[in-house]
Amino acid sequence: MRNLLNFLAGYNNIIIFLILEGIALSLLTSENNYHNTRFVKGIRGITTAIERSVSKTRSYFSLRETAEKLSAENASLRNNIEKSGEAINTVFFSVTDSVFRQKYFWSSAEVINNSVNRQKNFFTLNKGYNQNLARDMAVVSDDGVAGVIVGCSSNYSVAMSVLNTDFRLSARIRSNGYFGSLNWDGRDYSHAILSEIPQHVIANVGDTIETTGYSAVFPEGLMIGTITEIEKSGSDFYRISVLLKTDFKKLNYVNVIGNLQKTEQQELEKQFQ
Repeated sequence: MRNLLNFLAGYNNIIIFLILEGIALSLLTSENNYHNTRFVKGIRGITTAIERSVSKTRSYFSLRETAEKLSAENASLRNNIEKSGEAINTVFFSVTDSVFRQKYFWSSAEVINNSVNRQKNFFTLNKGYNQNLARDMAVVSDDGVAGVIVGCSSNYSVAMSVLNTDFRLSARIRSNGYFGSLNWDGRDYSHAILSEIPQHVIANVGDTIETTGYSAVFPEGLMIGTITEIEKSGSDFYRISVLLKTDFKKLNYVNVIGNLQKTEQQELEKQFQ
């Protein structure tokens, strides 16, 4: 009680001012329609602004959950498309087949650790063996190629990033079909180098670079980036600078792609190597 009295005594001027201000506003709005309307509109405006701020705050905190759902739905849709595509293609080869084989398995995952400023960069995913992930599975973002899984535990996976000087990828120029080897030279995190393209090939700045599908890891036709510079080196091949479509500084949710027929393909190829 004494604390309350001390508080009232210390702030009596402010309290009296607020009471008188409230009485004045009440008299002003009750006796004058114009001021009453303006006052009500002002209160409504303040209330609306507060509600918008609260709504935006709730939307911001729900973005993570929304992104996870969208990533999972995207992987599910890709699996359905893959199944449908294989079924349609198989019909043209044999009308007696009753089993349609899905070649690629898609799964969503979240990047929980990442680096871009080293010569050998890796990133970590929040899924592992328990979620059907394994070594040599491709990792792609919504924009393009991101890397390949090189290690798994029960619930985590580590992927070698495209931004790793040991990373190699079979890539081709979409406009003419010529393919070469893509790797990162350890300089700019936004660019990689496409080599082994003969200098008689017509290539232009702005051409799209995509995966060939020759590695049994990445499906054919995935976006890698676009050509920004073409240099003639001392050899018979171009040195082509490629602007990567994936922004590795913003890598968050990704899709993991597993080739269900990879072992069969690799075992057959080993017989002729």
